[in-house]
Parts: sequence; C-alpha cells; structure tokens
Amino acid sequence: MTRKMTTPQAFRALPFRSSEGIATLGIWAVVVLVSGTLFWLLADIFWHGIGQVSWNFLTTEPLNAGREGGIAPILVSTGLIVGVCMAVSIPLGVGTAILLAEFTANESWLGRFVRLSLDTLAGVPSIVFGLFGNAFFCKTLGFGFSILSGGLTLACMVLPILIRSTQEGLRAVPEDYRRSAAALGITRTATLWELLLPAAMPGLMVGLLLGIGRAISETAALIFTSGYVDRMPESIWDSGRALSVHIFDLAMNISGGESNAYGSALILVTTLVMINSTVSWLAERFRKSRILVV
Repeated sequence: MTRKMTTPQAFRALPFRSSEGIATLGIWAVVVLVSGTLFWLLADIFWHGIGQVSWNFLTTEPLNAGREGGIAPILVSTGLIVGVCMAVSIPLGVGTAILLAEFTANESWLGRFVRLSLDTLAGVPSIVFGLFGNAFFCKTLGFGFSILSGGLTLACMVLPILIRSTQEGLRAVPEDYRRSAAALGITRTATLWELLLPAAMPGLMVGLLLGIGRAISETAALIFTSGYVDRMPESIWDSGRALSVHIFDLAMNISGGESNAYGSALILVTTLVMINSTVSWLAERFRKSRILVV
C-alpha cells in the first residue's frame, strides 16, 4: 500500500522552497543585469564607432587635435609600451615564479613575504603606480615622459599577475614528474626547462594574456609616465600616447572629438575581447589538462 504523505512532508519534498526560488531568481536577475550592461556597452560603442573605423583611420596620423585623421601613431606607441612591459615583466615574472615554486618552501618566511607583497601589489590602484613611475622612472632615473617610462611602470603592474599565475602553473605539475626526472639522473635545470616549464605553459600563457589585457587598457598610470604626445615615436625614449589615453583625451578634453573617441574605443574593446576570449580558451584547456592528469 502506498503511504500518503502529510502536508509538512510534502512541502519538504518539493524541489524548490520559496526561499530557494527567490535566491534562484535573484541570481538570474544579477546574471541578466551584468550581461545586459555588457551588451549595452558593446552595442553603444559599436553603433557609434563602426562608422569611424576604416583602413585610413588605422594608418593615418591624428589631425586637428585628434578630431580628424587616424590613430596610426597611437597604435604604434601602444604596441611599443606593451612591448617594453612584456620584455621586462616576462623574464622577471617567470624567474620569480620559479624561485617561489621550485626553490622556496611554502611555509618559509621568504615565500610568505613575497606572496603577501605580490597580493598587495595586485590590489594597488593604477594611479599609485603612475605616481610611482613618474617619481622613479621619469625623475629619479631621468627617463622623462617616454615610452620606456610607461612600459616599465606597466611592468610593475603586470608582474604580480604573471608571477602568481606562473607559480600556480608550476605547482600544478604533478610531483611524479620531478621524482621521475631525478630517478633518471636528469639535472634540476634540465628538468625545469625541458619538463616543468612546458607543462606549466598554460598557466604562464594565461598570466601573460591577462597582463597584456591590463596593460593595454591602463590610462592613469600612463598619463604620468608616457605622456600625451600623439606624433609617431622614433624610439622608446620618445613620449607616446597610448590608445586608452587617446580615448580619455578625446572624450574629456577635446570638443568635437567624440566620434574618433568612439572609433578608438571600438578598436580597444575589440582587442580586449580577443585577449579575454583567448584567456578563457586557454584556461579551459588548462582545466581539462589538469583533470586528465588527475
């Protein structure tokens, strides 16, 4: 005989209680709000900026304080700034990550101090890095307002992200790899370069792309270091205007520069979306590779 449930028992057997239903609706509301805001922002930039983007816009110099012309020197300056940033941050970041992951114990005072310092630096506002770069690179070292100063300042911002992601990538490599290499008589250096770093490459690439994404979108740090000059730079010692600074200047300081600001913003957002998509793809591959290893 089937036993009939009482009202309290039936209520407890329901898949969703009222509080759970409210929580579910709240979560979906947040998802819709965040996604809607993103799509609205992208649609607005695309709608106002697509008419400005052309081959001529990408290959000519700004005219009339940026109201007319293109953004060729801006793109070159941005590429040089990001290039200097990566050239400095990659060797320092990877070297520090190797030191922390392979040659420093987790509970040692050095390891704890460095990790605390990196986590603190990762949360410092970009304007503080800009003031530091202006005081140290521009004035103390005498680099002045230059692409070099801007790139070095961005390197200080990118290093915490790159170090932590590479460190986690190295720690994710199974310990059996190291033991097997030691049993075969392979030196620690050869193990590091031929086995551990290739295995940790997904984590390194994720940190690298995240760092590039942050560097290419920074404004406050570059205003105080690389400057506003919108001419074609001849070397890294010249001042150069990054794309984010160019957008800020057109939108805030130049009357009638809104159309070119939207076009520049579309180029910047498109680049950032491509970088973030690549990061997501690499992160998913990294996750699946970890599952397969386990």
